[in-house]
Amino acid sequence: MEPSHINYPILAEKIKLWAKELGFSDARISDIDLTEHEVQLQRWLDAGYHGEMDYMAAHGMKRARPAELVPGTKSIITVRMDYLPPNARFAKDLQDTHKAYISRYALGRDYHKVIRNRLKKLGQRIEAEVEQLGFRPFVDSAPVMERQLAEKSGLGWTGKHSLILNKDAGSWFFLGELFVDLPLPADQPVEEKCGQCVACIKICPTDAIVEPYVVDARRCISYLTIELQGAIPEQFRALIGNRVYGCDDCQLICPWNRYASITDEQDFHPRQQLTSQSLIDLFLWDEATFLKNTEGSPIRRIGFERWQRNLAVGLGNADYSDDILNLLLQSLDQATELVAEHIQWAIEQQQHKKAKMTNKTKRLIRVVEKGLPRDA
Repeated sequence: MEPSHINYPILAEKIKLWAKELGFSDARISDIDLTEHEVQLQRWLDAGYHGEMDYMAAHGMKRARPAELVPGTKSIITVRMDYLPPNARFAKDLQDTHKAYISRYALGRDYHKVIRNRLKKLGQRIEAEVEQLGFRPFVDSAPVMERQLAEKSGLGWTGKHSLILNKDAGSWFFLGELFVDLPLPADQPVEEKCGQCVACIKICPTDAIVEPYVVDARRCISYLTIELQGAIPEQFRALIGNRVYGCDDCQLICPWNRYASITDEQDFHPRQQLTSQSLIDLFLWDEATFLKNTEGSPIRRIGFERWQRNLAVGLGNADYSDDILNLLLQSLDQATELVAEHIQWAIEQQQHKKAKMTNKTKRLIRVVEKGLPRDA
């Protein structure tokens, strides 16, 4: 039986105010009906687009049925927290093949902990107001269709890269959800504003956006460098470039991100030891250094071995350097089997580039000796 003394519309407005006081950029409310997304979810799973992410299929349709995940749930409060850091250096780090590119969201503190703690505080604030409340916070850590809930509640619309877009914030933000057992009035979705734009589809280095709104995770650089446990398929290694943890290309090209604001959240500001670092310097870290420098960072979840795997690919893709080739050759014997496979590939890439440089130099010498123009 619902408490008769609660004015739900007024409570909903208070919740949104409290959320902003806790540092969230926006908060909206959704009902729990996600049945329209079940067919699309099943089609995506049947196509195998989730790759090794078995957890995506492990819970069946519970992902689309919030009340099965948390019995008693009647409403879901969705929140947005902006994370675009100052001095992001997007283009510079991508263009310098000797620098390691790390996805912008991963340069600061692990967002899971930050957002979950604030959602818990929001739940406690609501509980203090209504006296009795069942609630549970989620941040990308359970079978929750967070993007669909964000869209349904009006936090934004789904872009063709499958991320949520907001006309005032682009896509540089994290999402979180607070399941509650109160029948709060739901907000309305907003109009999609992508129009005919397909920039995100065209820019994807590995063609992972197989059709508008559908991503084949098995081709996505974020999946390949973060979620994939084993060897990165050779067909994608050269396409990864210097992206050693995640990829932002589809967001970097999106016109709506010109409206994104710099975050005031200090936890999301870049750590110096991760920002604009050379591939060589990061590859020289031992495991103790890796664990120290990634403490409290989402990067730590991939572990030292996969970190080295990713860096080896980046070193292979870098412009030729004696230092890189020598480092790779010296590291081969001490590497694990997984890392050694990628080091060997990287050595071959560097040797191939060296041979091309040598041949080009020889041709230039012959041209000069004959007294011909250099472009002859």
